[in-house]
Amino acid sequence: MVSRTAPEDTGVPWTHREKSYYTRYPAGKDYAQFVRENPQSRPLSDTETAAAASQNNENRTEVLLDANTLGDPGGYVDLGLLQVSPDGRRLAYSVDLVGEELFTLRFRDLASGEDLPDEVPRTYYGGAWDAASTSFLYTVPDAAYRPHEVRRHVLGTDPGTDEVVVTEPDERFELNVRACRSGDVAVVWSASRDTAECWTVDLHSAGAAAWSVGGRRTGVEYHAEHDRGGDRLLVVTDDDAREFRLAAAPVPRGAHQDHTAWNQLRPEDPQERLERVDAFAGHLVLRVRAGGQRRLRLLPADAPGAEGTLVTPQFSGGTLDVGPNPEYGAGFVTVEEQSYVQPPVWSDVDLHSGERRERHRRVAPGHEPGRYRCETRHATAPDGTRVPVTVVRHRDTPLDGSAPCLLYGYGAYEYVFEPEWDPALPSLLDRGVVFAHAHVRGGGEGGRRWWLEGRLAQKQNTFTDFVAVADHLDGVVDGRRIAARGLSAGGLLMGAVFSRRPDRWRAVVAEVPFVDVVSTMSDPSIPLTVNEWDEWGDPRRQEEFQWMLAYSPYDNLPPAGGRPDLLVTGALHDPRVMVWEPAKWVAALRAGDPEWGNRCLFRCETGAGSHVGPAGRLAHLHYEAEVQAWLLERLAR
Repeated sequence: MVSRTAPEDTGVPWTHREKSYYTRYPAGKDYAQFVRENPQSRPLSDTETAAAASQNNENRTEVLLDANTLGDPGGYVDLGLLQVSPDGRRLAYSVDLVGEELFTLRFRDLASGEDLPDEVPRTYYGGAWDAASTSFLYTVPDAAYRPHEVRRHVLGTDPGTDEVVVTEPDERFELNVRACRSGDVAVVWSASRDTAECWTVDLHSAGAAAWSVGGRRTGVEYHAEHDRGGDRLLVVTDDDAREFRLAAAPVPRGAHQDHTAWNQLRPEDPQERLERVDAFAGHLVLRVRAGGQRRLRLLPADAPGAEGTLVTPQFSGGTLDVGPNPEYGAGFVTVEEQSYVQPPVWSDVDLHSGERRERHRRVAPGHEPGRYRCETRHATAPDGTRVPVTVVRHRDTPLDGSAPCLLYGYGAYEYVFEPEWDPALPSLLDRGVVFAHAHVRGGGEGGRRWWLEGRLAQKQNTFTDFVAVADHLDGVVDGRRIAARGLSAGGLLMGAVFSRRPDRWRAVVAEVPFVDVVSTMSDPSIPLTVNEWDEWGDPRRQEEFQWMLAYSPYDNLPPAGGRPDLLVTGALHDPRVMVWEPAKWVAALRAGDPEWGNRCLFRCETGAGSHVGPAGRLAHLHYEAEVQAWLLERLAR
């Protein structure tokens, strides 16, 4: 795995105030440096040496922040945010050294390289500078790790006196904040699983209040982006539009407004899930999903209902997304593209023509994407729904029923695990293992409908979809050697299919699994309980209690005998799945089948470590190597 990771690596640069910023990994280091390059003051003469040229380039480069120096050597480091101020003189950054997703917010003077005395403890993700670079909006979590306040810190003042700009008392909702690309407006939003409200804050007005864009209506979601050219808000909403539509709204100034101020710009397309809008000078970029694939639609700002230019992934089975955002007037959008076997490529896409111009490729030494094949198949669920499955293999691995298979799944929150490059995956493919990703209901691969059909009373569809995919692959791969893997809500999926079809799997990997569903959803003091009732159900209601009890893995253990090997992971500092949840499931499973118990391995991060395992590009590969070694041993039998 490490051999496919460049010893030194850099990200794609982006420009702010005529200076370039990017991240780079020094050789042998786990974490990135954040770097700025100044414009070259003069060209080198023909008589200057290569050494002088190198020195000149080094003088142009400033390391603004080195994450490798923020914690103990070899320890855990996670950056929650990293934002350069509008005037380019300061850097706001936040760091977590344990894995609990609680960050200390700091501010660095970029001229001196020293941190200011201002230090704000216990903050969360999200933040926005004001236009004058003198204050910063940030989020604060409550005791249950729910971001419930947006506060404003004025540089040079005591953080203990920071003003609360927005507070969210409803425990079902979480707050976040970001600055729009225009630089004029910050958007604060509060969201539950199916309801949202947005506010705007004028970034040019010191101490500005937050004003609601459209109020709050149960069952209606919306989000807003500022379009400077039209001095309007672009609103993406599911109000009377299941797959979302685009509307325009005035920027609220001095008063809250409601949804009656909105004007429709682009109606819902039932075949195309509208995810987000980005505003540029004279253009709009829509992020949409259709046919299970993310795409971009480029539109003139004055013709938002037009067909526009459609930008689709260039790699088979790949994905794309908006990369490091160029400035509002750039005239192009940076797009990041990749697949399971293709390392990321960044290109600038002209907003007028849609023409791509490649800028940067991630280096993967020794890796040849042409050695691998990727295709999409469809399985039929018990209710007749066609469930897509992405199949990835080495070109020499046949699909004739002889190869072992690792089947991955998630299926919750309308979240999509995109087909992203991972230097660990070819280690399986090169050993003749077929990797398959089941796009089960509960995720967002099929739009909003796909999520609605895999949550609450219909959660069982997630599990039956996954088993249907495995049954479909029997004969394409060796049906006696199918292993299953999933993380978090995907770990719940693993627990459910482990119990109901133990005969189907050679081995199961359940990472930080949410397996004690009823107990967790019955305890409002646990993080992610109250604000997840809209995803799983509220056990105080008898009907919803019965939904969860019917599939909760801890409450539905498989019979003794015939169980496959099981690897379960957990993390002491995980704020999303409490460590006792996988631990008590493992204990119950072992007690229920003592002869099988030594085939159930519990791997627990007892030191610093997060919900998704160790941080750092190399440390995480060590973790992945352990999991793959365990899988390969079982699939070889």
